[in-house]
Amino acid sequence: MNPVTQRLLSQQLAAPQFKDPAEVVSWFGAMQAQDYKSMRWAVSMRTRKPSAKAFEKAYNDGRIIRTHLLRTTWQLLAGEDLGWMLKLCRRKALAGLRGWMHANSVDIPLDEEKHISGIFGEALAGRDSVQKEFLAEALRERDIQMTEQRFSYHLRLAELSGLLCSGNLHPTKRTLALVSEKVRNPLILTHEESLALLTRKYFRSHGPATLEDFVWWSGLNVNDCRRGIASLGGELRTEHWKGRDFFVHEDARTRGFRRGSVLLLPAFDEYLIGYKSRDIVLHPTHTHHAHNNSGIFYPIVALDGYIVGNWSPSSPSGGLTLFDESSALPSDAIQEQLDIYRSTLGSRR
Repeated sequence: MNPVTQRLLSQQLAAPQFKDPAEVVSWFGAMQAQDYKSMRWAVSMRTRKPSAKAFEKAYNDGRIIRTHLLRTTWQLLAGEDLGWMLKLCRRKALAGLRGWMHANSVDIPLDEEKHISGIFGEALAGRDSVQKEFLAEALRERDIQMTEQRFSYHLRLAELSGLLCSGNLHPTKRTLALVSEKVRNPLILTHEESLALLTRKYFRSHGPATLEDFVWWSGLNVNDCRRGIASLGGELRTEHWKGRDFFVHEDARTRGFRRGSVLLLPAFDEYLIGYKSRDIVLHPTHTHHAHNNSGIFYPIVALDGYIVGNWSPSSPSGGLTLFDESSALPSDAIQEQLDIYRSTLGSRR
């Protein structure tokens, strides 16, 4: 087993299988989407022909949704998956959110949450997409004053209740819409079906991966993750590699990787953030170059799947710096990646 090349293939970073950005997001189940601009590159670079317009269309059509869910952080989901994933992950996500609120001495009673959510719903009815300032003004019109922090928590609670999700794509600012008006044809699944599907999506798109990887990524408890793995039966096989057990999905590809490949990965990319076992592609001595202790992940450079440096999306030259001095990046491959990035997102503001 070569987990590095297999992960590149599973993650659609080598020989991508999909044309439609929404298919990429559906394949993953959920993709980290902390940075509003970088998320477009994270998805687009995993398609056969990266296109900012294709991403924008899928996003505006509600086939790609941005919301807070796994680990109470920003995620991209397929629109049809939002409902069942919310039901599956809401309890843990709410616990995480309530923990943050408690740490910041913010308490929002249930009656207040319902009242504010009702105002959000009323204000958004019949509207395609608004910025959050529109909802803040709707509260002020009703003589409701609150801090920006409390307002943000209300928006998150409304997301986790299934009321709000992302609106149309804006160049720089988050927008909001009603789930009922944005998401069409949602999948209806039982709890067990949802757990099995989330497990399948994770190991199909991230494998080879460990149980600990899945627990980290999903935010679910260990017992639920074990049940999800067991529910797939023969779909997953176990491979023992360097003292750890990895699960590999039956659909895993082994061909399509080309040596000498360079990838300019955005901040918070699934290739790194989607695992606990990051040491497979990132030497522990270089961890601080890829992310800090506060969970901030940086744009990174991968050579043949190994993380060897950083880059700057805002730099005309790419601003490449190598922290692995033994690596030599092929200049033509770097230029190819930069050209693709610029042609899709580099010129968009």
